[in-house]
Amino acid sequence: MRRTKAESEATRSRILAAARRVFASRGVTRTTLEGVAADAGVTRGAIYWHFANKTALFDAMREQVSVPLVDGTDFALLGTRAADPLTAVERFLCHLLDSVATDGDTQQTFRIMMLKCEYVDELEPELARQTAHWHELEVKLAKVYARARRAGTLRAQLTPAMAALDTCVFVSGLMRLWLLDDSGTLLRARARRLIRAHVAGHRREGARR
Repeated sequence: MRRTKAESEATRSRILAAARRVFASRGVTRTTLEGVAADAGVTRGAIYWHFANKTALFDAMREQVSVPLVDGTDFALLGTRAADPLTAVERFLCHLLDSVATDGDTQQTFRIMMLKCEYVDELEPELARQTAHWHELEVKLAKVYARARRAGTLRAQLTPAMAALDTCVFVSGLMRLWLLDDSGTLLRARARRLIRAHVAGHRREGARR
């Protein structure tokens, strides 16, 4: 019996949801298509109908959601001409945190990409894509910090380029520790305060928000 388009899409979605679960529990390297098929309740042939191989399945899984710091879709928030550029940076960082904290699929995909994946062999090209997006973020942050410099709110000892790189390093560590802190005892309760402190450390003393 020929399946309808709706049934085919439902099967594809079930496979992707299963892949996300298995990648998260076993890691990408140890995940097999047989394991995904068993979790999804489909045959291995059904997976090959939709996906050529595990790499294609991984790519489709991560394309289902907007992954913070990888897709760059949230970078537009930095382009707003806020009265206080440093406040724009703080809002952007809080938005990144919220996007991971409030959406289960985004959080699980981000966890897989940061903690459960070895970027070797067929997955190695993903590193180049991630590096390109980090560079894009650095460039956009540098422009915001340059506006802060012109407004007289950026700390004198910082150049816009150094401030931008500092924020990239900060947010990379913040997101990784947030994902590791499942118990909520290390970072999660203090993440927003850390963001505020980070941005405040870039503000010229006496400069108003």
